[in-house]
Amino acid sequence: MRLILLGPPGAGKGTQAQRLVARYGIAQLSTGDMLREAVRNETPIGLKAKAVMDAGQLVSDEIVIGIISDRIDEADCAKGFILDGFPRTVAQAEALDAILGEKGLKLDAVIEFKVDQDKLVDRILQRARETAARGEPVRKDDDPEIFKTRLAAFNRDTAVVSPYYADRGLLVAVDGMKPIDEVSSAISDILETV
Repeated sequence: MRLILLGPPGAGKGTQAQRLVARYGIAQLSTGDMLREAVRNETPIGLKAKAVMDAGQLVSDEIVIGIISDRIDEADCAKGFILDGFPRTVAQAEALDAILGEKGLKLDAVIEFKVDQDKLVDRILQRARETAARGEPVRKDDDPEIFKTRLAAFNRDTAVVSPYYADRGLLVAVDGMKPIDEVSSAISDILETV
């Protein structure tokens, strides 16, 4: 099973991806996590991406596409994968189609999280408070101003990816503002039909 989860930052894609990993035994490919790992490990790509990420901007397509292509080839992706945070642009969606085609693979579904963007800032502030209360470091991109920059970038660049997949008959929407368990149930219903 090969899936894409689409939606603005803070929509719950990461939470739902973790549940899908546990249920289906497929890999979660979060570009954000992969880039943060590269930054943490101070790889050449990580060092290049760090300044861009710290400013709340998106890293270049070349970097992200290279990471995704390599990651799809790893053994834990043999049963499938979930892309969370990729593609962010139509150019990336087209590049993903090309990568998958070269590998003889195809997507099974693209699930879009519909959310009330005005309420997302509150959700992010709550996530930052909970992270800090657990004694864990708060992500730089959970800062409200950086988050607003990321949300603006999503609306400018990524929102156009939905029609790209709708035109291909792959897009299905879920209400990302519902409680976590209800969103999980809606996703399970979708996946039973693919």
